[in-house]
Amino acid sequence: MGSPVTEPPGFAELLRGHRHAARLTLEQLAEASGVSARTLSDMERGRSRGPQHRTVTALADALALGEAAREQLIARARDGRLRDRWTRPTGLCELPRSVDDFTGRTAELAWINDFVDGGGVPGAAGAGLVTGPAGLGKTTFAVRAAHALRPIFPDGVYFLDLYGMSQQPVAIDDALRLLLRAFGVAEQQVPGDPPSRASLYRSLVRDRRVLVVLDNAGSEEQVRALLPAGGAGRVLVTSRRLLAGLEGVRRLSLGPLRLEEATELLTGILGERSTSDGEPALNQLAELCGGLPLALRIVGNRLVSRPGWNAVDLAARLTNEERRLDQLSAGDLKIATAFGLSYEQLASSPRRVFRRLALVPGPDFDAALAAVLGESSIEATWDALDELVDLGLLQDTTSGRYRFHDLVRLFARDRLQREDTSVESDAVTARMMAWLLRMATTAGRWFGPDHRRPDRPDADLPLSSVEEAEHWLRANVEHWLGALRYAAKGDQHAVILDCADALDPFSDQWMHGPHWHEVFTLAAAAAEALGDPARQAGQLNSLAWVHLVPRDDPEAALRYTDRALDLATRSGATMEIASAHHLAGGALRRLGRIEDAIAAETRAADMFKAVGDIDSYCQCLGALGSCLRDAGHHAEALEQYLDLWALVNDDRAGVTPSVVAFTRPLVLARVGECLGLLGRRPEAIDKLTEATGLMAQAQLLALQGRSLETLAELLAEEGRRAESQRTYARAAEAYVAIDDADASRRCQQLATATG
Repeated sequence: MGSPVTEPPGFAELLRGHRHAARLTLEQLAEASGVSARTLSDMERGRSRGPQHRTVTALADALALGEAAREQLIARARDGRLRDRWTRPTGLCELPRSVDDFTGRTAELAWINDFVDGGGVPGAAGAGLVTGPAGLGKTTFAVRAAHALRPIFPDGVYFLDLYGMSQQPVAIDDALRLLLRAFGVAEQQVPGDPPSRASLYRSLVRDRRVLVVLDNAGSEEQVRALLPAGGAGRVLVTSRRLLAGLEGVRRLSLGPLRLEEATELLTGILGERSTSDGEPALNQLAELCGGLPLALRIVGNRLVSRPGWNAVDLAARLTNEERRLDQLSAGDLKIATAFGLSYEQLASSPRRVFRRLALVPGPDFDAALAAVLGESSIEATWDALDELVDLGLLQDTTSGRYRFHDLVRLFARDRLQREDTSVESDAVTARMMAWLLRMATTAGRWFGPDHRRPDRPDADLPLSSVEEAEHWLRANVEHWLGALRYAAKGDQHAVILDCADALDPFSDQWMHGPHWHEVFTLAAAAAEALGDPARQAGQLNSLAWVHLVPRDDPEAALRYTDRALDLATRSGATMEIASAHHLAGGALRRLGRIEDAIAAETRAADMFKAVGDIDSYCQCLGALGSCLRDAGHHAEALEQYLDLWALVNDDRAGVTPSVVAFTRPLVLARVGECLGLLGRRPEAIDKLTEATGLMAQAQLLALQGRSLETLAELLAEEGRRAESQRTYARAAEAYVAIDDADASRRCQQLATATG
């Protein structure tokens, strides 16, 4: 018997083999070749079997392939292009029917009208992009809008599902061919090469009053060639992805329905029987569905098909998260079944990652955390996450993070409970929480005075710079905060204290983060449980800072410093004594007790200088400058700030780089304020302009808002009213970012008054 005939490897297998042989990750090959990592991932999974010749040659060059291997890879791509011809029958791209009970989206429909009209701006973008997670009704919304717009598009309204979330999205060539045929171009007149097809398509869209709805786009690459280049036509794209790489498009992010709109949709589905169900019960159902049109549709259909049921009973069932998925099914609309079909297609490793991701305490996560949960390499984890995204079980973002839809998270948790023992789940949870606390502690230490990059950093703690540390802490705050809570429940007092101490310097970089009160409260309780009064004093000082800066409650801050000073004095903790004096000085200044504040800050400065804590000494000098300014001694305050400016710019002084980065824009702004108070407005404007730019780079939004207000006032006094108006508007935006609605409203009013 002869040997079995085996089919030669296809393009995907060849590319994956060459990449592994070269020991390159997808990201490394992407950087070397100029081909995006997503496109490479599609190629290796067989979703793109026949890439263009120039793409393949770029990959061959990046992989340094020999002549024979190079020719083989090019040949396999050419074969793939021939096999990839889409066999979907041509049609007229007719618009699907619109549902009669469509509800809400008034503002969004107005956005569509504005987009179609071009907003009254000549040359406005002819492409609109509607984005949002699955189940939010993007397709229903786009179809509804397109039907309403038929009268103003006499040359036709067309609809094309790009199947962007499927395993085989529509290729650009095939989309162009189908649309050209729908436009009336005869088959034999459709150009054979993609650039010519795209050119003909753009010319037809430019010259005709048409609306093209491109539904379910999966990537920028899939729609870029289908966007208009000006003219009368309009293209409306829907996608679960943000498609941030698309240029020249108008964007609309579709969110959940408001509660009243969700209730209205449910009422429309139920029809006459909604009266008997009662508004309170329908409101509760709408709230449990979270404004998700798909869930509302299922709930409504389920009630309509079962006249004996009532909304109160169904709401009671949905309240139980353990059974919510089971209840969200009506006929062939079964959310759990749809998720299950996708889940069954996964190999064991992606299944394990998917289940365990339900344990994540925050709303989204990155590949590093997923790798910890899956107990796999980062490369294998990326592959698993890509597969989950492809199957619609995860949503990814352009920032490299992933998230569940709420109902998918419930499905993942259900799978975890069914397929893993409680002992296994508890062990995975403990390992994840320990890793998160190690990461938070390591990241926080990048901002401390004694941080040194380790010669051999831990492989599972992927932080190599202060910028990476800050990004991780901000992006994963819900995770490490959840880990601190977990540690508190387990009486891991030493771990909590170490983490809080490491995070303390970083709190200056993110002073208006809402979580610091909880962090330092947990740490103070941990220190008390350990019987360590010195460290307890340190955490009480941190709580005083929380009430002094983010919460603006100087009376409460003084209560914390009094307790901290007592504990620190009894335990001989010099640093905490000095910190208590410094923080008390800030609170006293806020309360108008300037002389007491100066005395407290002077004591603190002397103590910090004596022990060589140059970072804290700098803070005291700045605080003394503020006291002098508030007392009306503007010239003396200016001298104080200039001395501090010289100190933080002296490389030999030993100020920690992160402290320098925080202090420089602050001092520069204070110099500008003093110059303004001394009547030296042009100089003041220059200093404040530079300072606010540095604050924007460092994301010091609270400081930026205040300094922008001062700058705007000075600009107005100089008669530069248009600049002043713009600056007040920027200040309002900065205050919005830190949720200070009163300050934002004040700046908006000042901007209007200035204009």
